[in-house]
Amino acid sequence: MKTASEHLSSLIQIPSVSSMSNRGVIDYATAILLGVGWNVAEKIYFDTSGTEKINLLAAPGGQNVADPVVDLAFFCHTDTVPFAADWTDALVPILKDGFIFGCGACDVKGFLACLLNAIENTKSFRGGLRLVLTADEEIGCLGASNLLAANAIHPRRAVVGEPTSLQPARAGKGYYLAEVTVRGKEAHSAHPSEGRSAIYGAARLITAIEEYAGQLANTRDDFFSPPFTSLNVGVIQGGTAKNIIAGECRFQLEWRPLPGPSSDALLDIVRMAADQRRKSDPSFDYAIKILRRQPGFETSANASLVTQLCHLAKRETTSIPFGSEASLLSGIAEEVVVFGPGDMRTAHSRRECVPVKELEEATSILSALMSSQ
Repeated sequence: MKTASEHLSSLIQIPSVSSMSNRGVIDYATAILLGVGWNVAEKIYFDTSGTEKINLLAAPGGQNVADPVVDLAFFCHTDTVPFAADWTDALVPILKDGFIFGCGACDVKGFLACLLNAIENTKSFRGGLRLVLTADEEIGCLGASNLLAANAIHPRRAVVGEPTSLQPARAGKGYYLAEVTVRGKEAHSAHPSEGRSAIYGAARLITAIEEYAGQLANTRDDFFSPPFTSLNVGVIQGGTAKNIIAGECRFQLEWRPLPGPSSDALLDIVRMAADQRRKSDPSFDYAIKILRRQPGFETSANASLVTQLCHLAKRETTSIPFGSEASLLSGIAEEVVVFGPGDMRTAHSRRECVPVKELEEATSILSALMSSQ
């Protein structure tokens, strides 16, 4: 029987970026689960490129894995973000100073390693228990969305694996992504009066959005860091050549809203900023396309899952500023908590690591949650 660290070392060596099939990780987990008498069911779908993706549902022996209604489910995604080409040892687990380094070490193969180790070590399991392994979390929680749309799993309580340094995160910000297109008029750059630059228009709109977005800081919740809805313009593309006035410019705007009814507030801000542009330039033309809409979540501090995890982990609750499958689950589950070893601030980089001590601690905590005792 492997330790959590040994499971993690094996999992890091299995490439599983979102553009690939996650079959390797699923097969690894399935072998462990079948070896201890668990029942498994694969839910296969194909992404837009035709690549096979697998969601896996698993239940202890004697429990019906096909029954969607359960008391407690553990969710863990199996994909990772891409890694830089010059990170040559991304898939080589490295143990250094009490940490295991590697792509996916904390996000979230470390959590999966702990789940598998906990399942191997637990003698008797509680009723209504499920393990749910998902695909394509890093590109929009697509695997989990497929499961919920098919009503394949309906937990009353859910633990979602993400690196929280073993603090139970009972609340999290949402994640919204929109593409804004500004349209201009192409012309030769030597004759600017014949055209209208979409790039200049987009730049002015972005500046106005930044100014209006200061209003978001007026709605605060100090349980979060930062304690307000944050936003970012991460991608901008426009124009076709250096000597052509740009006829179109697009930029992607993301925001991470606090839980609650204000999630769409930034859309109103974009429209306010655009209306202001039209007052000074009636020809200003734009369009907004929502690419992702994922609200935040919040579970009561007195919820049974929260208090139990706090007791077992001997840590206080926290919140998370990043998106996760918890937002989807909060629409169907009574209690949702995000929990796992490692620190997200190291993830998505060659600094990604997880403390061995936290792997061992998390395994014991998860085993206690799973146990019928």
